[in-house]
Amino acid sequence: MNKKTLVLTLVVVFMDQISKMLIESFIALNDMIAIIPNFFNLHHIRNYGAAWSLFESKTIFIIIMSVIGLIVLIRFMFTFKDNTRNSIAFGLVFGGFIGNLVDRGIFGYVRDFLEFHIFGYDYPIFNVADICIVLGVGLLIYAILKGEDQIETKKHSE
Repeated sequence: MNKKTLVLTLVVVFMDQISKMLIESFIALNDMIAIIPNFFNLHHIRNYGAAWSLFESKTIFIIIMSVIGLIVLIRFMFTFKDNTRNSIAFGLVFGGFIGNLVDRGIFGYVRDFLEFHIFGYDYPIFNVADICIVLGVGLLIYAILKGEDQIETKKHSE
């Protein structure tokens, strides 16, 4: 892991945890503040599952799968070209994974608070870590499409 990835990972974990602490300090559990009516709310909830509440109340399973996922991603990272975009992508994903993993490890749930209603759809409530995971995965998909997921090996002519 290069320095850029490590620093961004730590920044994401810090920002994620600070945002969750602020929400807990200012909005009671299950309360909501409408920021943009009928579009965006701050809604403090606890998510006992994974994305879209999958595996609800299976905290140990989710923690184990998250750790395995991190190990796989760390190994996967070394097959990618070492460039700024890929460093950012992995830093975002690692930071997001770790941010939610900290919550699960300490509390047994993830603190979520960002709620959007888009074209009549109530999108699942999420947090800063989730945003970073989605952005990072998007950048990794872009890197794969550009062929940056495999380090070029030098061929020696005889």
